[in-house]
Amino acid sequence: QVQLVESGGGLVQAGGSLRLSCAASGTPFSINVMGWYRRAPGKQRELVATITTDGDGTTTYADSVRGRFTISRAYAENTVYLQMASLKPDDTGVYYCKVYYQQYEQGPELGSWGQGTRVTVFS
Repeated sequence: QVQLVESGGGLVQAGGSLRLSCAASGTPFSINVMGWYRRAPGKQRELVATITTDGDGTTTYADSVRGRFTISRAYAENTVYLQMASLKPDDTGVYYCKVYYQQYEQGPELGSWGQGTRVTVFS
């Protein structure tokens, strides 16, 4: 099992910045992908950004955040970050961390969600 703890949410004025952090704990064989999703009020949860944990660190972004948000990770701490800039009211929502991992070698890839951290952007 992998447990995730998010932090960094809060209240920010439009145009401002926030940095979210998600720390993974547990003893999986590997963590393969780390990412952020969000659920805006009245909407379904959507992908924000992901990053692979291999050497390439391949990233993907939702079109709505590309160029404003940056996802990164710290290998040693099994932590993923989401630096959010030029925030808009539409970015308001609960942000969830998710990781895909294998509990043991040759095992299936599993997913684990964090509890979420709220981001509110006011104009």
